[in-house]
Amino acid sequence: MTTNILIVEDELEIAELQRDYLALHGFQADICVTGTEGLRRAQDGGYNLIILDLQLPGVDGFELCRRIREMCDVPILIVSAKKEEVDKIRGFGLGADDFVTKPFSPSELVARVKAHLTRYERLVGSGKKAAPDEIRIRELTIDKASRRVYVHGKEVSFTTREFDLLVFFAVHPNRVFSKEDLFERIWGLESTGDIATVTVHVRRLREKIEADPSNPQFIETIWGAGYRFTV
Repeated sequence: MTTNILIVEDELEIAELQRDYLALHGFQADICVTGTEGLRRAQDGGYNLIILDLQLPGVDGFELCRRIREMCDVPILIVSAKKEEVDKIRGFGLGADDFVTKPFSPSELVARVKAHLTRYERLVGSGKKAAPDEIRIRELTIDKASRRVYVHGKEVSFTTREFDLLVFFAVHPNRVFSKEDLFERIWGLESTGDIATVTVHVRRLREKIEADPSNPQFIETIWGAGYRFTV
């Protein structure tokens, strides 16, 4: 089965370099040079992973990331010359799974693509569902089989990574995990990514499951150590 990747990059030389390296490893990649075209192609569907730049004509990369994430949960990799921490945090907050800074190693990019695809396919792409399993903790209900979450009986939407992180916390209650531990276990990339995404995802989980995110009752911050999910 062919793995299809969408590259949204206005610098054609960089886009073609990405495409050629991906092709060497058996991936099929399409190129879009504007955010507007990239959004249209993403809406058409059929892609297993999306690589996008931030500085795009038409729809910019941040907005494109947000709108793609509203449509689907396939991995999104940002490849950008932007190096500021605030840009990375914003990208992760909008649903990106990884952030690669230009100039980049093509081999590293391919390695990250493979890691994200493997992780995603293992979770939702194999077609093999886990046995029905429901976790109930106070007002929180997690249906692992259908990948649905309910807070006070109302369904709340989660991205793939948010759901995975929440389930991991819920099945390992009252234990402290560092950001590095969580990054390796959930993203599976060890040191090849940016652990800032853990902070962003914890914040988003709190916004969705906590009555008062500023005073969390589920996900506690253990200063200097990490996070603990309290039941």
